[in-house]
Amino acid sequence: MKFNTKTIHAGQKPDETAGAVMPPVYFTSTYVQSAPNQHKGYDYARVGNPTRTALEKLIAGLEEADECACFSSGVGAIDAILKTLTPGDHVISTNDLYGGTYRLFTQVFEKYGIEFSFVDMSDINKIENSVQANTKLIWIETPTNPLLRIIDIKAAAEIAGKAGALSVVDNTFASPYLQQPLLLGADVVMHSTTKYLGGHSDVIGGAIASSNANFMEKIKFQVKTTGAVPGPMDCYLVLRGIKTLAVRVERSVENAKIIAKHLNVHPSVGHVFYPGLLSHPQHDLAGKQMSDYGAMLSFELKDSTFEDSAEFMQKTKIFALAESLGGVESLISHPASMTHGSIPKDVREQAGLKDTLIRLSVGIEDVNDLINDLEQAFEK
Repeated sequence: MKFNTKTIHAGQKPDETAGAVMPPVYFTSTYVQSAPNQHKGYDYARVGNPTRTALEKLIAGLEEADECACFSSGVGAIDAILKTLTPGDHVISTNDLYGGTYRLFTQVFEKYGIEFSFVDMSDINKIENSVQANTKLIWIETPTNPLLRIIDIKAAAEIAGKAGALSVVDNTFASPYLQQPLLLGADVVMHSTTKYLGGHSDVIGGAIASSNANFMEKIKFQVKTTGAVPGPMDCYLVLRGIKTLAVRVERSVENAKIIAKHLNVHPSVGHVFYPGLLSHPQHDLAGKQMSDYGAMLSFELKDSTFEDSAEFMQKTKIFALAESLGGVESLISHPASMTHGSIPKDVREQAGLKDTLIRLSVGIEDVNDLINDLEQAFEK
């Protein structure tokens, strides 16, 4: 089954009760049992819900995984992964990553004895040199947020395997349409389903997919015990969104390529961060492990200050100044004060994230309208 067909049919079947094409939304908190602890697969909605099951089967199919567990948010999914560790364990993470992930790592789990090393993982040697005897997890975010660096998933997963550690890939920026980390050797893939999978900026969710049965047993324990689960309507909205994942991402990527090339030669732009450009240092690697280059890009105005960038972002009319990404609409954001504001300024700058950086999530609008919107924002 090809990917575009999987987005409609993977793990899905018509509803047995009425033959409904779309899975029903099961609004129930509990289920009747024929005898104590004898039921038809469900007993309490925190543990499982048929609408959630349909979503989990669909995402597992897209990621070529045996199992998937869904959560109330992407951060909820990350939290569950970190809770499979024990005090004294060590995690290697990219130093260019989502601010909410960094905050969770450093302000929550460091207090419980989990150790973290943040390195530039686009240099595979730095990952290898960071491995310790207690390394249990390598956290891979690729393309990275917001500098669009590309991390070699296959090489990083091999390092993790030799160290006896798990390799986990945050696949949110790429989506399974563009990148399938498990097929590249990763152990676990994680998503904020809020983004490309949902695709319409109307739901919050997260997901973890893997074929590692022992790991997924630990994740299902977290689902049951800590309960950061999505509601049935949230699951339905993501299910509906995934049906158009391929066509949405394809159009967004097509637009992003044109915009990246336009900005790359613009006299007012200093630098463009987009793996689809030949000038990108990991352009070849991106072409090797991704089916296309994505719809996210960042750029800096030439000789700009924070005030210049802020003024530019406030002038766009189609690009909405907002956090998040991956929706049908185009968004513009300031990572240093928005998505990555929880990372200390010196840490951000050491990783290469300047206060002048502007990030675009390119949507499916007419590309000429998007370019014209950026052009009018350039005008003084």
